[in-house]
Amino acid sequence: MEKLETLKNAIKDPLKKLDIVVDSMEFVKVGSMYSLNIILDKVNGIDLDTIVEATNIINPIVDELDLFEESYVLDVSSKERGE
Repeated sequence: MEKLETLKNAIKDPLKKLDIVVDSMEFVKVGSMYSLNIILDKVNGIDLDTIVEATNIINPIVDELDLFEESYVLDVSSKERGE
């Protein structure tokens, strides 16, 4: 999806300053709601404080780009490590 690629390109560099990479992104309908899911990764994993910091970086960029017409929930989380 072109919108997700646009968003990924916009958040990639700001997140790189925290050594965070975007693992995956999806815009999905769950029931009657939409969700923008952004999965992040970092060497040695990401703690909750870093997720909050990353969300504070991502949220204003998402708002500024205004790529999606539908109302949605922004869900930023870390990649599961399977440990």
